[in-house]
Amino acid sequence: MEEFYTFISEQYILPFYLIVWIVSMAKYSTYFDTPLKFYPVYLMYTFLNELLGYFIKYFDEFQVVDIEQYRQYNVIIFNIYSVISFLFLYYIYWRMVQTKKHKKWIQIGATISLLSYAISLFFQSALYSNLYYADMIASFILLFNIWLYFKEKKSDPNPYPNKHNLMYWLSLGLIIFYSIFPILFWVGYEAPKIWVNYHFRTILRILILILYGSFLVGVLVHRRRAFG
Repeated sequence: MEEFYTFISEQYILPFYLIVWIVSMAKYSTYFDTPLKFYPVYLMYTFLNELLGYFIKYFDEFQVVDIEQYRQYNVIIFNIYSVISFLFLYYIYWRMVQTKKHKKWIQIGATISLLSYAISLFFQSALYSNLYYADMIASFILLFNIWLYFKEKKSDPNPYPNKHNLMYWLSLGLIIFYSIFPILFWVGYEAPKIWVNYHFRTILRILILILYGSFLVGVLVHRRRAFG
């Protein structure tokens, strides 16, 4: 029991991921036929990926790197997660925007993002390092996609307030997180002393809580007619 409490106290974000997924499934009937129909799959994938990352770091049975000094490295699964996650989010906003020009821009952005990850592989090892330059480019592209969505939203005749729109809360959380996350990671690799001295890991955890807190609020207050 003591080990369980230790796990919860140190890995408190993991249960939060699961709670958000449970609530999203409970409210699934309100958005099952929207561009967010795969949203619960994305949330569960995030939870399972984080859980696997924990096992790789702390249990020898789950190691993915044979070199002893890197045996606790789990960045490979997070690099794969980044690519899949960004593509999923790009897809959502590609579905949400209506202007053909904006859809084309999102497609171009997705291509640039994939190229940035591919090019990063020539300069960084995905086994031992986060592809943080590619993450930064992908994050800025995502923020641009969200801007396109809100730009079209301004002329939307939907009479329902944003506070009942699941897309609003999803976008709000993403804006806050991806405006800061890539900079934190860049500092973590390029200036590790600053990362340690200024407790950037704690800042990152707070950002994750804000992100998934926004997701949670969204699925709780969402109204089907307000989606858009």
